[in-house]
Amino acid sequence: MKNPIRFTAALLLGGACTIATAGMAEWMAPQDPFPLYGNTYYVGTHGISAVLITSPAGHILIDGGPPGASAQIAAHIRALGFKVEDVRYILNGHEHFDHAGGIAALQKMSGAVVLGSPASVAVLKTGQPDKRDAQYPNLTPLAPVANTRAVHDGDVVKLGPLAVTAHFTPGHTPGSTSWTWQSSEGGKTMHMVYADSLTAVAADGRSFSRNPLYRNARADIEHSIATVEGLECDVLVSAHPDFSDLWERKARQSDIKNEAFVDRDACRKYAADARAWLAKTLAKEAQP
Repeated sequence: MKNPIRFTAALLLGGACTIATAGMAEWMAPQDPFPLYGNTYYVGTHGISAVLITSPAGHILIDGGPPGASAQIAAHIRALGFKVEDVRYILNGHEHFDHAGGIAALQKMSGAVVLGSPASVAVLKTGQPDKRDAQYPNLTPLAPVANTRAVHDGDVVKLGPLAVTAHFTPGHTPGSTSWTWQSSEGGKTMHMVYADSLTAVAADGRSFSRNPLYRNARADIEHSIATVEGLECDVLVSAHPDFSDLWERKARQSDIKNEAFVDRDACRKYAADARAWLAKTLAKEAQP
């Protein structure tokens, strides 16, 4: 497994989500779409996750990648035999450009309703980054998103047979949200988790733990880590796929098919990595 702290240090620390050439190359690297389990598919780039959940009543897409990723994601949906126009809901993990920058274009293609937490939707509607975010002012504005709706913690988004539950997991941003649902194949049903980012990150000159505009950031991220740790979790996809061993698991798919993605300890490991990141951030910020 790539160490997530080491892997993303060049991309995130000291101005997270700024457009660095190396970072964008990683995030935008092409990736063929593939099934995860049952009616759930990976349709993101190699570096940024996007997940499609399908049904005869229409589909649900989670996240839209960076601004240039919308064409890739739409092509991936079509390559799997589905129509972008049948996406009824787009769910947002968090309101940074690398995960939400492509949502406006995908919303226009599909006509979908875009759902997220109130803090996330406030950014998506205006396109302007949240000043409370510890990574502000190094955040890139988004194309404003039409047809948005805020959800509450624990709300269930229903579409035909689909039921996707929102779990607010703030801290990385004020609006971060993780999502859970179930997918079945071969007589087995798995608990699916799309876990949003849980990394405690601040831009140069700003503090994650002593941010006067977001005083609850540490308490929020500690609670969010515990939330993800406690989820029923058979198949995990994290917002950055490297953080949850997705490519290591996919390497086994040709041998054991979609069972390769099943790891019932994945959410606990993801939470442990997030705690290690938080400890490192707090130790750094405690230095005079």
